[in-house]
Amino acid sequence: MAEPTIAQKTPIRIEVEQGKDYWWCSCGQSKRQPFCDGSHKGTAFEPVKWTADASGPKFFCGCKHTAGKPFCDGAHKAL
Repeated sequence: MAEPTIAQKTPIRIEVEQGKDYWWCSCGQSKRQPFCDGSHKGTAFEPVKWTADASGPKFFCGCKHTAGKPFCDGAHKAL
């Protein structure tokens, strides 16, 4: 299985809007971290769609190794 590129080893805080769809980059190649810009094309990776159930801050995974996609679960501490 292909390994994602580590975009950064800390979570990325984003203010989200209720009802809005967000497409989290799972490959780590996007220039718009933590969100997809299509850089995964031609790889085994696909973006992860998440819809905000409430407005406010969320901490998206930057290392791309989280088990709780798209959010940080602390996996970066073991990298």
